[in-house]
Amino acid sequence: MTLSMNLVTLLYLIASVFFIQALKGLSHPASSRRGNLFGMLGMAIAVLTTAALVLKLGGSAGFAGLGDVLIALVVGGSIGALMAKRVQMTKMPELVAFMHSMIGLSAVCIAIAEVAEPHAFGIVAAAGQPLPYGNRVELFIGTIVGAITFSGSVIAFGKLSGKYKFRLFQGAPVRFPGQHWVNLLVALTTLAFGIAFWAGAQWTPFLLMLALSFVLGVLMIIPIGGADMPVVVSMLNSYSGWAAAGIGFSLENSMLIIAGSLVGSSGAILSYIMCRAMNRSFISVILGGFGAEGGTEAASGAQRSVKSGSPDDAAYILSNAESVIIVPGYGLAVARAQHALKEMAHKLGERGVSVKYAIHPVAGRMPGHMNVLLAEAEVPYDQVFEMDDINPEFAQADVAVVLGANDVVNPAARNDPKSPIAGMPILDAWRAKTVIVNKRSMATGYAGLDNDLFYLDKTMMVFGDAKKVIDEITKAIE
Repeated sequence: MTLSMNLVTLLYLIASVFFIQALKGLSHPASSRRGNLFGMLGMAIAVLTTAALVLKLGGSAGFAGLGDVLIALVVGGSIGALMAKRVQMTKMPELVAFMHSMIGLSAVCIAIAEVAEPHAFGIVAAAGQPLPYGNRVELFIGTIVGAITFSGSVIAFGKLSGKYKFRLFQGAPVRFPGQHWVNLLVALTTLAFGIAFWAGAQWTPFLLMLALSFVLGVLMIIPIGGADMPVVVSMLNSYSGWAAAGIGFSLENSMLIIAGSLVGSSGAILSYIMCRAMNRSFISVILGGFGAEGGTEAASGAQRSVKSGSPDDAAYILSNAESVIIVPGYGLAVARAQHALKEMAHKLGERGVSVKYAIHPVAGRMPGHMNVLLAEAEVPYDQVFEMDDINPEFAQADVAVVLGANDVVNPAARNDPKSPIAGMPILDAWRAKTVIVNKRSMATGYAGLDNDLFYLDKTMMVFGDAKKVIDEITKAIE
């Protein structure tokens, strides 16, 4: 069968439909596997179609070009598969940030190649002009978005990792006097060099625009505190999508334009949802400014006493409850305790205890982190509830069990208008008749704030590694 451009367009359209179905499937844990399958099939169609197109347009030279592409696919695919297989659940956000950075870097590399060798991309410039004006607009936008995505994702990677001593990679916001004015100056200067590039100059303004875009990506992310990183991840996801769309325009590839636009728009919608969940301004997130008024602050004030108990005490309370709501947090992921938690919940269920899981939209280090964690342990989907659905049930629950969560259950978000997280929607664990909190210590959460929930008379702290504590509770449940 001859590969015509009409057939190429049709195959790209089919792949786009698969991508749309992938996004639809990924919207719920129960259909996420099907969504991943649609995504893989769509990408396979797109890659094979593009490879066939390279052969058709390149003739005999196309075979050599296709060989280079296949080598790159094998090398890159092998590295990606190895990283994905070895990555721990707690390191998944860093992997996502790394992948975002690679998409941004790809957009930058293609932009550089197009400026250097426009004829290789089939670009025919007018006499005396290195590049047509339309292509320069594409390169202007794609370069800036790609560079910001790359450098911003690198900073996000460091903040999510939390193991680097370099100041910019630490969870605490990095602020300095006149920061917003500096950001504005860099942005306007970047825009000025971009306009100069569009007006006819080539390498000098282009490279300066590129360098300042890298700087701008760093400046946009460093003032954002660690507690706000889930929104940053979704925002960078959107940026990477638009960067991919920019690559599509540069390569005149409709598939990349469609796929990039899907990722960019869905990432923007997700960022908006996350902002609502954290009571943040969507516009200030896009501009990289949110978190500047809040963020990480050290807890202050005199030490307060808490009521602590043992796993046996917790097992006694849970065994005599009728309804239990479990709030998983990042500490659960760090301890890799999701399977032990499922076993404990199953044992409670055998005793007739109603067990439900409450998921905050920004729990963990990226959107959906806790959903993925519980899905890995094969926790039944009908037991997992989002914040808006489960919050009304806390007041009737006998016990709320908070495992490694902190900021998402902090009553200060509602009771203290001066708190950095004031107005942030929280899980109402404090409304339960009894609250059991498992933490390693009384150290503050990622936002660096003390939590009034821990000091309530109804709260019992059980200190220790989440997996060890849960295992001991499970053994003690009769």
